[in-house]
Amino acid sequence: MSDGDEEPTASDASEASAPEESEASPDESVEDENAETGGDGSSNASDEESSGGEEVEDSSSGETGDSDGAPDDGEEDTEADEDGAGEDEAGESGAEEIERPEERERYEALLERLDDAADALEAAETEDDLDEVESTLTSIDADIDDAAFTPLEDLVSGDEDEDEEAIADLLDFEEELRNELQDLQDELEEQRGPYAEDVVAEIESAASTIESTRWTETGDGQIAEAVDSFVASIDGTLDVEVAGAGVEALEAAGEAVTDADLDADDDAETIASLLETTDELQSDVDDAQAFDDLTSRQKLQYEGFYDVLGKHKDFPPEWSAVKEWTQRQNAEMVALCMEHFGESEFMEEHCLRAFVRMGTPDAIEALKPKAQRRNLLAIEALGKTGHPDAVEGVASYIDSDSNPKLQTTAIRAIGELGATEHTEDVAQWLQAENEGVRSQAARSLGLLGDTRAIDPLCDVLADGEESESVRASAAWALYQIGTAEALEAAASHADERSYLVQSEAERANAALD
Repeated sequence: MSDGDEEPTASDASEASAPEESEASPDESVEDENAETGGDGSSNASDEESSGGEEVEDSSSGETGDSDGAPDDGEEDTEADEDGAGEDEAGESGAEEIERPEERERYEALLERLDDAADALEAAETEDDLDEVESTLTSIDADIDDAAFTPLEDLVSGDEDEDEEAIADLLDFEEELRNELQDLQDELEEQRGPYAEDVVAEIESAASTIESTRWTETGDGQIAEAVDSFVASIDGTLDVEVAGAGVEALEAAGEAVTDADLDADDDAETIASLLETTDELQSDVDDAQAFDDLTSRQKLQYEGFYDVLGKHKDFPPEWSAVKEWTQRQNAEMVALCMEHFGESEFMEEHCLRAFVRMGTPDAIEALKPKAQRRNLLAIEALGKTGHPDAVEGVASYIDSDSNPKLQTTAIRAIGELGATEHTEDVAQWLQAENEGVRSQAARSLGLLGDTRAIDPLCDVLADGEESESVRASAAWALYQIGTAEALEAAASHADERSYLVQSEAERANAALD
């Protein structure tokens, strides 16, 4: 290593004597490089090997190679090249399968036929031309089915994610053809007509609207004017005389159009004129004033709801009118108010209370929808009607033990309705956990007047651990049933220390006398 130590000193001296030269000459670089590597040139040999050259390594390469005997870079490159070649061959094989030359040929042939059909559709001038195009499209549709294109998912196999990526890059022959075919079919339908049948359909639509709509007096006049104008146009266009008025006249007009036997090609202008006339009719019908076009107050005003109001009235005026109609037992007017002002909780409550006070069966239909929403006032009002048609609206809540207020209201309503078919349903709640429910169940059994309830009521009355109010309700119920058996059972408790029970027992005893 002494030679290696002296040469750097000479180099230093050379650098000091020629500071303007920033780079050594080629010869000096070689000498320096030889000095650094010990002068044997092994570094150059190593560099040539590591640079990926194709020279075969000699026995001295063991001094510069890996000590563990790993393959050199040349061998690795050779193996990589072989692997790459294998992958290319596999890729080419897969590409040949995915290209589907036979299917592509069928696809392109069908696509060309669709292009020809598109040209024919564009050039079509008559219905016969359109019929011919439709026939061609129908034939192409069948041929697409017969082409039996391979589903994309059957073209690839392996990893699911890789399959999705591969499928995304493939052209779905059948889907492409189907989309093109559908576009042409849609365009074909757009080019057809108009037909006389379209005119008749428009007339029937207008007649249906007129017949199913409630019109105001103003609207009735507007509709009559619109129909008269339309009929006059039909008469002039078809040279006919349509008879009748209103919907009857429209029906006659439709028959006149049908009888004219108009051809889509030869009578295209006449059909277009008739369609323009029917469009005007429909526009006039749409503009006519329907009852539903009015505001809530206008509707009530139209119905005469406010006619009962005097000089002095409360606010809002609807409340005052409801009170007046309640006194007159007019459930229909109260129902109208609830219909048009039902979104106001204030007015809804007052309308329902009015129904409770009136207790008329005329309110049942207006109350049922509210009862279905578990409105307690509506259920109470149904009970007050005393009509069997109201039972359905409340019976389903007899077992609503999770909501004692709802349950007691329903049980009371059942009793007031006299629905004896629900006697057992009510009697079972004499054992309810809630005291209020037990008490109401007893009283409802009394209102029902069903003698089947005597025994369970006697059991409640004799139960010393039961509350005073529930026992008193049982005694009251027995008195209401009124048979000798029921009265005697109640009267036997006349010496009760409980004032409430004793009072009901004395009434029963008096009834026996």
